Amino acid sequence: YLLHGNNQPAAAFLQIGLQRELDGLIARHTIPPLIAVMIQGGRGTNNWRDQGKRRYETYVLEVQELVDRMLPTVPDRGARAILGDSMGGYGAMNVALGHPRRFSVVESWLGFFNGLQGELRAARPVLSREGLPAFVYGGESDLIADPSENAPFAASLRAAGASAHSAVYQGGHTMETLQVHLPHMLAYAGRALAQNAARAQALAGAGK
Repeated sequence: YLLHGNNQPAAAFLQIGLQRELDGLIARHTIPPLIAVMIQGGRGTNNWRDQGKRRYETYVLEVQELVDRMLPTVPDRGARAILGDSMGGYGAMNVALGHPRRFSVVESWLGFFNGLQGELRAARPVLSREGLPAFVYGGESDLIADPSENAPFAASLRAAGASAHSAVYQGGHTMETLQVHLPHMLAYAGRALAQNAARAQALAGAGK
């Protein structure tokens, strides 16, 4: 599941090469086949949070439920990742922490984390028991999302039980920065989902 940034269309992910990169990673068996769901927000998306009559966090959850009913998914936490850029990076982290039994992998690209400490505290029991692979990165010349926030927030995630990584890369708050790092961000998420599937299969085998 991919959440776009402010004033972007969901197709922005296609514009930076999402389909091409996924096809290549899957063809090379770097990651397993997966379904990419790009959710389109509207005016006043509000960091993908519920606010008043604008219920964008609820909207993301409803889309996830619809996708599980309509497409050949594995309808399980371990088979879902949520990623986003800028405002969408905030939204992805908010949804992952606010609903920790829904998503097992989260990434924030050029995002921010203001006001998420409460969600992180509430998610701690699930994260400490089930884990959460997470990757957050910023751009060193980003004047919109402070790149210095990434490492401390990743440390907070680790303290809560997540397997969190952070980085600050060259570049600013631009589509070019996102495009450069798209391949290894997709690989990170795909590999984490593959590891979840392998663990689930091993546990099922042991149960037999």
